Formats: sequence, C-alpha cells, structure tokens
Amino acid sequence: MKALACELPRDHGLPLARFSTAELCRAVVAQGIVAAISGTTVWRWLHEDAIHPWRHRSWIFPRDPAFAEKAGRVLDLYAGLWQGQPLADNDYVLSADEKTSIQARVRCAATEGPRPGRSMRVEFEYDRGGAWAYLAAWDVHRAKIFGRGAAQSGIAPFDDLVGMVMSQEPYRSARRVFWVMDNGSAHRGTRSAERLQTAWPTLIPVHLPVHASWLNQIEIYFSVVQRKVLTPNDFSGLAEVNDRLLSFQERYERIAQPFEWRFTRSDLTNLLTRLHAAPTDLSHAA
Repeated sequence: MKALACELPRDHGLPLARFSTAELCRAVVAQGIVAAISGTTVWRWLHEDAIHPWRHRSWIFPRDPAFAEKAGRVLDLYAGLWQGQPLADNDYVLSADEKTSIQARVRCAATEGPRPGRSMRVEFEYDRGGAWAYLAAWDVHRAKIFGRGAAQSGIAPFDDLVGMVMSQEPYRSARRVFWVMDNGSAHRGTRSAERLQTAWPTLIPVHLPVHASWLNQIEIYFSVVQRKVLTPNDFSGLAEVNDRLLSFQERYERIAQPFEWRFTRSDLTNLLTRLHAAPTDLSHAA
C-alpha cells in the first residue's frame, strides 16, 4: 500500500490528480491487496513514513545554461565580494523588483476587530477598487528600503525608482552601486543595462538567472509586506493602498536589520549537483 501511495494515480489508469486516503482505500481493495481497510489505518501507515500523497509541491529545473555563473555573482555580492575581490566601503548592493497587481478590495461591510473568543472578522464580499504596483529596492548590507507606487509597472516607473535612489547620498557619490534584478520586462537584457548605465554611470546591473527570484532579497521584504500590510486585504481605494505601503516601509526601516542570508556558493554547487543527478531529462524540462 505504501508503494502504491508513492506512485501517480494516472499510472494505474485512475482519473485522479493525486491520491487521498479514501482513494487509496478504494485502490488497494480494487487491486486485491486487502479485502477491506479503513481510512484511519491507511493514514496511520503512511504517517509512520511521512508519506503524504494528497499534498504536492511545484518545482522547476534551472534552464539557464549560465545559471551557476549568474547566481554565483549575486551570492558573492551578498557575501561582500565582486569578481573575487572584497567590496569597498563606498560600494553598495541593492536588490530591486516590482510587486504587481496589488488589489484594493473595498469590503461591503466594515471589518471587525478581534474580541475575547473571536478572531478578526472580514467581510467575504467586496468591490474591486483597482490594482496597484509597488516598486522597491533593498540595500542588502545597510537594511535601507526605498519604494514607490505606480498605477502599473514598466520601464518608466522602474527608472523613477532607480533615479530616486541614485540621486541621493550615499549612492550619488558611490564608487559602484550594484543593482540585483530579475528578468522582468522593465529591466532585462543589454538594452536595459545600457539605458540605466547611461543615466547612472556608477550603476552596475546584475541580472539573476531565469526563474531565480528566490535569490533576490527584495522578495523577502515583499513577503513581509504581504503578511503585515496586505493580508487581509481591506482598503478604501488605491490611495489607501499606497499610503499604507509607504508608511509601512518607513516603520519597517526603523527596526530593520540586514537579512541573515546563509545560502552560499557552496550550497549552490551542492544544489545543482543534486538536480543534475536526478533521473530526469533536463533538456525536456527546460
């Protein structure tokens, strides 16, 4: 039964996406493994080996042929290195991205605060108040956050964010300012790099590999924003969304510390070695 639980239902001709305990009960009986069995027994057997066929996780193989090289440069910057040399005191590392499609959900009834024996209550129905984009840059080693809102993301809003940061000290007079970015349409490719460096000669764009936003530290900050500011989503309109985001970043910066980034080049090498050793056709996955 445990072996069956570790297989895909479709391999047995079953029209199921994944097994549940009830479906496993039916399957083992249909295959004559047992005459009868309860869901509790199945759960207990699977629980002994931490087998959870009713759960699933999404994953993806690195498809960028230069994944290790690009990811390694970012990890070096987090560790205070660039091309094998320590960063200078007037070098800075910023991690930037956009959090798009932030909804303003105008609840049809007022949200009620917690009470003894009862949690916060948020009306299920809402009117759509529009969507907002939040663009932000995180100074990796100084724990400074810079952000601005826009009606939509794009080249102009991103360039405005870059200008807001680069026009103020200490970045304005810095030796080098490294900007870690993903491959979003507003800042990918050589044309984007040329545009940014023409405006700001000390800016060095550092692009992540494709599908590697998990290496972008700004995503950690965005996860904090999602938990503390946007969930539950209850706003009177886009103006309130923007005001709360900007007020929160000011509040957050007062207590912020650099993130304890522990994923190193060595960890990256070990991860890629495990992935490439997996019995999967990588060319097909790419």
